[in-house]
Amino acid sequence: MSLPPALAELVAYFEPLSTVRRDFRGAVTLHTPGVNVLALNATYLPDADQGRLPLVRAWHHAQDMPALVASAGESAGGEEVAALRVGEYHPTGTEFTGDVGVIRVEQVGRLHLPVWAATLAEAYGTPEWASALSRHLAAWLEGERDVTLLLAYAGSEEVGALLWRAMPGGGGTAHLWGTLDPAADAPLLDTAHALGGGLWASLPDHSPLGVQDETVITFSLLDGEG
Repeated sequence: MSLPPALAELVAYFEPLSTVRRDFRGAVTLHTPGVNVLALNATYLPDADQGRLPLVRAWHHAQDMPALVASAGESAGGEEVAALRVGEYHPTGTEFTGDVGVIRVEQVGRLHLPVWAATLAEAYGTPEWASALSRHLAAWLEGERDVTLLLAYAGSEEVGALLWRAMPGGGGTAHLWGTLDPAADAPLLDTAHALGGGLWASLPDHSPLGVQDETVITFSLLDGEG
């Protein structure tokens, strides 16, 4: 039994950033203590089989982590906390202006990781997690050559952050990103697309942008949480 392609894509992207991977009856769990990224602390479900869910819930609780699951297409039930559209992104080719000027995007080195992490954390309304995320990624990025960090600016202000990963067969992926100004979304993704000549990305369900061959991924807390 294998994961649907979109979930397998997310696992391939996030697993190197995670602390623990667990495989159970076709499901894959990523566990990363001390980091609040949903995709790094979830069980990815291969199908809608309800029989495995009590055991998934029990394992999560044994690790003192919420029983968060990701499913493709149909929700696994429980409380939906996030939804993504995963697919192939094509650039808009348009210059965008944010609240304080034209959006520009730059590749940044590892020394910029604290600023990068602070921008991403603020984009998700959790600025208090910036330091923990920066420390965690710093250890993982040591010697990593297939990853590029992007920062979007409006004037001198950071308004977006994205982690791009090269794919073995060409192109790249971008599933960890966020912006403080919606005008930065397209420039950030367009730049990521240009890095590898193709891009598989995740978009928030509410995003006006689109991806081709999209699959909706739902993150849910299993019943009994809260």
